[in-house]
Amino acid sequence: MNEPASTAGENAPAETYDFPALVDELTRLLKLRTIPIGMKRFADRKEMEAIPRIRRPKEKMMLDQVVGQARLAGWTVGVTFEDLTGAQCGAPVGLYPRNGTFLAGSQMVGVWYATEKDAAAHQAAMDVPEDSCDAVAVSPLVSGRLDPPEICLFYGTPGQMIFFINGLQYTGYKKLNFTVVGESACADSWGKALKTGEPALSIPCFAERRFGGVADDEMLMALPPSYLPKAIEGMRALNKNGFRYPFPTWGIQASPVESFRASYPDRKF
Repeated sequence: MNEPASTAGENAPAETYDFPALVDELTRLLKLRTIPIGMKRFADRKEMEAIPRIRRPKEKMMLDQVVGQARLAGWTVGVTFEDLTGAQCGAPVGLYPRNGTFLAGSQMVGVWYATEKDAAAHQAAMDVPEDSCDAVAVSPLVSGRLDPPEICLFYGTPGQMIFFINGLQYTGYKKLNFTVVGESACADSWGKALKTGEPALSIPCFAERRFGGVADDEMLMALPPSYLPKAIEGMRALNKNGFRYPFPTWGIQASPVESFRASYPDRKF
């Protein structure tokens, strides 16, 4: 693979976060069912191996499984490319180069895509980091072992995700655009967040659901930690305005006017 370059986390200014408090509030506001986690890349695997109580796979794993171990079992897990099943897992985090072998996507022809052209188009559409690394670790945010992580990951239902996005957009509004590459959806989540430094929402793919323990109703949000305080403040403001998760159902036959009056008291109906 390519020589490891400086990762985005190393180039970014050092910031400190009270992750236990942030996770507590995020979980309270969204009623999350699983553990919010962090992901961090390392130019030297020795740095990853020095993390306290780090676990290493004993057999080949998919990165989906490693992420699942962190968010479902609460483990801190580190991997190098040799621990993974191949380029499809390594490239979205910079553990494998975006080279001709990866871009051809030959292993997907006749499996996920009908032709070599279709498979190559899919590979080219995947978002992967511009830089490379030698190791990656994932860990629950509350552990503080990644100090800080490069990106944060949490899983939730569509309702939880739209409320989180509403919180992000409460101040400094910005339209958010998300992508769907289909299979290899990790490129839409951690791959895109690592590449762009922006929030990335994905519909987890077959591999994530079959091997990573992702439930049928779950989506994945990946984003740099700097976005968490902003989203939380936005959701708190929405709470004060009467908007809370889970959303209480009004009903398909009842007039919405009474509900509207609570939010828009100056409006005439």
